[in-house]
Amino acid sequence: MRALVTGGAGFLGSYLCERLLEEGAEVVCMDSFLTGGPRNVEHLLERPEFRLIECDLTGYVHVPDRLDLVLHFASAASPADYLRYPIETLRVGSVGTLHALGLAREKGARFVLASTSEVYGDPLEHPQKETYWGNVNPVGPRSVYDEAKRFAESLTTAYRQSRATDTGIVRIFNTYGPRMRPFDGRAIPTFIRQALTGEPITITGDGSQTRSVCYVDDTVTGILAMARSDFAGPVNIGNPDELTMLELATLIKDLTGTSSEIRFIDRPADDPKVRRPDTSLAAERLGWRAAVPAEEGLRRTIEWFSAELAAIEQLERLQV
Repeated sequence: MRALVTGGAGFLGSYLCERLLEEGAEVVCMDSFLTGGPRNVEHLLERPEFRLIECDLTGYVHVPDRLDLVLHFASAASPADYLRYPIETLRVGSVGTLHALGLAREKGARFVLASTSEVYGDPLEHPQKETYWGNVNPVGPRSVYDEAKRFAESLTTAYRQSRATDTGIVRIFNTYGPRMRPFDGRAIPTFIRQALTGEPITITGDGSQTRSVCYVDDTVTGILAMARSDFAGPVNIGNPDELTMLELATLIKDLTGTSSEIRFIDRPADDPKVRRPDTSLAAERLGWRAAVPAEEGLRRTIEWFSAELAAIEQLERLQV
C-alpha cells in the first residue's frame, strides 16, 4: 500500500504515519507546519519508504506515482489554534478537502476524512449517535472548526455520490497521548503541564461538563479499520467512558502527585456541556472498540510530558 497522510506531522497524523509504516506501507506525509512540526516525524525521516513534503493543501497539490489511500487529517484541531487561524481552518476544511478528494479520485484511492465530534455542537442528544444532526452555532467562535468539518463531510459525501469516489468519514472524539503540545490549549495537555509545573489546574466553568477521552493508539486502530473497510460512515471513533472535567483534573492531579490547587475560571462561549460517543456502529461495522482505560493512557501521557518539560527546561537553561 502507498498512503498519503495530509497533516501527517501533526499529533494524530504522525501516529498514523508510524502505524502505516509498521504495517508495511509506503507513506507520503504532507504538512504545512502551521500547527504541526517536523519533530513529530523526525524519527521516520531515514526510512526509505517515508517521504515528508511541506505543502499547503489549499494551494497546488501534486503527488507523483500511485496512491492507494488518502487520509485527510490537515486541520488545526485545538481551540487555541483554530481561534488563532480562523481563515486558515476554514480554507483547509473547504479548499483543502476539495484538493485532497480530487487527488484521491485521480489516483483511484480510498479517501478517509478526519471529521470530529464537534459536528454535534452542544448536543441535545446524549450519547451522540451518527444519526444525530447536531446543535451547532454557525456564527459562534467555534464555528470556524465546526462548520469547516461539517462542510468537509458534505463535500466528501458529494464526491462519493456524484464522482464514485471511495470515501469514508470518521468522527473523532477527544484523542490524547504523547506528542501533544504542552500549550496547545486542550484540557489534557493543559492539566498535565500545570500539574507537573506546580501551577494551579484551571477548569473552565464549574467542571461539570463532560468529555469522553480516547488514547491515541485506540483512535489510530479505529481509523485504520475504517481505511481498510469499504464503509462510507460517518462513524464515531472514541471512548464512551465519560468523565467530568473536574473528575479528569482530579485524576491527573492524583496520577502526578502534584500539590497544585484546582482553580475554576470562566467557561468559553459555546463550550459543549456533554460529549460521549455511541460507538455501537464502529463495533458492528469495523469490529472496533476502545481498549485503553483512561488511567493507563494518562499514565503514559504524563510520563512523556514529564520528559518533554524537563527537556524544555534544560534547553532554556542552556540558552541563558
